[in-house]
Amino acid sequence: MERDDHTDDEIRNILSLKKVAVIGMSKNSSKAAHYVPKYLSDNGYDVIPINPTTDEILGKKCYDSVRNVEDDVEIIDIFRPSDEVMSVIEDAIAKKPKVIWLQEGIHNTKAEELARKEGIQVVFNRCMLAEHQRLC
Repeated sequence: MERDDHTDDEIRNILSLKKVAVIGMSKNSSKAAHYVPKYLSDNGYDVIPINPTTDEILGKKCYDSVRNVEDDVEIIDIFRPSDEVMSVIEDAIAKKPKVIWLQEGIHNTKAEELARKEGIQVVFNRCMLAEHQRLC
């Protein structure tokens, strides 16, 4: 699968943003959707869990939708299957993040184009943990 064409410097700039809503964050510590945001939280990021099936993850209030997060969000990190990304990105656009990050293995061209038309940068098929370890 291809990935976005951001340079390492562009990814470093994106990783300097610290307010991250994680759509599809998991309670299961063996899943990437849990240990990636935990790593981010442990490394200075303000992680906001989005998961409609629970009230709390990692001691943080969990929201059922990114639309319900009161605060501004800089990055929306998505752990959902590629075929579910369009509706997730439609919700995410309403929050006006600077970046939508689709984790490794996730890519939806139409949804990504929709976000870019709204002035939102899109990273796809990359892991925030792996990129942070590689570049920061």
